[in-house]
Amino acid sequence: MLREADRMHRQFFTVALGRGAPSWEPPIDIVEDERALVVRVALPGVGADSVEVSTDGTHLHVVGVRHLVPATAIHRLEIPYGRFERAIGLPRGNYQIVDRDFVDGCLVLTLQRLP
Repeated sequence: MLREADRMHRQFFTVALGRGAPSWEPPIDIVEDERALVVRVALPGVGADSVEVSTDGTHLHVVGVRHLVPATAIHRLEIPYGRFERAIGLPRGNYQIVDRDFVDGCLVLTLQRLP
């Protein structure tokens, strides 16, 4: 359990090499039915205009920023802020993004398998 906790801490609070800015990876779910692949990226507090999504057909890339709201005093920060990036290997096949939506704090991407 300690190894898993350490892995999660490194996943969410790491310094991106060569970028000089904090970077974190949002958690994801990937589910599939007979029609499409659905990728759900947990991004509470991130605006739709702060996220870029791209795919090369076999990998999905989600990049953006969660901004810290200015405050006169900070008592606790447990939610990661700053630049985030997630590269997601897709199941075997070639996909294209056919729908993008924000639902309940999650970016929901629908990908269709190409013939």
